[in-house]
Amino acid sequence: MSHRRTVRSRLERLAREIAKFGAVGAMGFVVNLIVFNICRHGFGLAVVRSGVIATAVAIATNYVGNRYWTYRHCDRSRRSREMTLFLLFSGAGLVIENGILALSHYGFGLTSSLADNIAKNVIGLGIGTVFRFWSYRTWVFRTQQPVRSTRPARTAGSRTAESFLADVPQQRAKAPSHSR
Repeated sequence: MSHRRTVRSRLERLAREIAKFGAVGAMGFVVNLIVFNICRHGFGLAVVRSGVIATAVAIATNYVGNRYWTYRHCDRSRRSREMTLFLLFSGAGLVIENGILALSHYGFGLTSSLADNIAKNVIGLGIGTVFRFWSYRTWVFRTQQPVRSTRPARTAGSRTAESFLADVPQQRAKAPSHSR
């Protein structure tokens, strides 16, 4: 029964983590979508350049949300390591997201605004999000490892020296007296 509780507890924690990651990602999506379309249509920038700028702004937004909400319980002792890995994996996600946009726009010739938004903000962002979720939880926002004891592990039925010695006075009191 305790194994079921452990599995259920882990699944509940994972579901909460996915929900928080999704909420932060939804905010990043809105930022990404708005910045992409402002760069593309407001400033007339090239499609991939607009995509890279939008993704970079969304990455900054997502870092704040993930660090201080989704993964606030994780190890904060090595912030520079965390930031480096976050930027590395976010950069890989940026390449995935905007690579699909470039393939759609330049490779397949799908150049309408709708096609660009679907390629970047639906297909590219979807694949990039799965990659980011896996990499962030695996490498970037790691939980602190519990301190392990240097004592050898006890097996079922084994007793430590402390527990044996603690019982000695009780055993003497129960032992029959041989004095006459």
